[in-house]
Amino acid sequence: MFAHELNYTLPEELIAQQPAKPRDSSRLLILNRKTGEIKEDVFRNLPDYLNPGDVIVLNNTKVFPARLLGYKEKTGGKVEIFLLKPINKQDWIALVKPSGKVPVSTKIILHDELTAEVQDFLGEGKRIVHFPRVNLMQIIHKIGMVPLPHYIRRDAPDPKDWLHYQAIYAKKTGSVAAPTAGLHYTNRVFKKIKEKGIDVCFITLHVGYGTFKPITTDKVEQHVIDEEEFFVSEETANLLNEKKKTDKNIIAVGTTVTRALETQYMSGKFHAGSGTTRKYIYPPYEFKAVDILQTNFHLPKSSLLALVFAFAGKDLTMKAYQYAIEHNFRFYSYGDTMLIL
Repeated sequence: MFAHELNYTLPEELIAQQPAKPRDSSRLLILNRKTGEIKEDVFRNLPDYLNPGDVIVLNNTKVFPARLLGYKEKTGGKVEIFLLKPINKQDWIALVKPSGKVPVSTKIILHDELTAEVQDFLGEGKRIVHFPRVNLMQIIHKIGMVPLPHYIRRDAPDPKDWLHYQAIYAKKTGSVAAPTAGLHYTNRVFKKIKEKGIDVCFITLHVGYGTFKPITTDKVEQHVIDEEEFFVSEETANLLNEKKKTDKNIIAVGTTVTRALETQYMSGKFHAGSGTTRKYIYPPYEFKAVDILQTNFHLPKSSLLALVFAFAGKDLTMKAYQYAIEHNFRFYSYGDTMLIL
């Protein structure tokens, strides 16, 4: 498949800059793969399209304030450090901007309590950054900024983003981007889910910076995605295996859940476990773990959109996206969502 097939034109005004208020008032596009039918609703009615005994799987990862702003000790030049992955308690892999103007051993002043030393180049703008303080995460939560995607523009940091760019059930810290399909859930929605007899369970997949990386290769299959840490508990694996045995639907909330479940579905069953995954899903792919997908509207030429193409088919997905554009749905992280049956 050629990468240009994942392209589409989106009017800039449809890129959501703020979330719906309340969260569950976001619009819901329902796409039926069997009939090709497209319907509209609001997210709080999502349980109406599912059956008693089905199970919704959510990613309970929690975003941490990964953006640190500072300046060079010697020159005062501004530097941004975007934390990606810890190596140990004091060393991190990070994006440093402007990377080319920050030599090895440059000391960065980030706060009265925190300095950093920029070390080795790792390629693709990545560096090793050393922090002398061992209570680093405690300080980061005091001074760090929410790592919003580049298409959400702010003239100044908005403290409300720390609450908005986080699912209400987020629990396990480790992501630099939110699994945005889950941002629509509220206690009211969970109550309706329970009342209908639908189960809920959780996996963890810590979303990395690679989720923002566009496909730049000519062919989709040549693209390489970054590895991400995941965890699937025994409790979740056992519940999902019971659902498979009784032919109940497994609903993946987002591409991160989909990738984790497809990674851990082997030899006809779900397996508990943890590790890293580079599971990259694009057409043609035969889904084994997931029956229904709830997902936001994704960027053109992204690995996330490639996964949706694989699940719903290119033509039907583009039909749904065109409908969403023509009917002024809101796109991307803070935007509306779709349920693919």
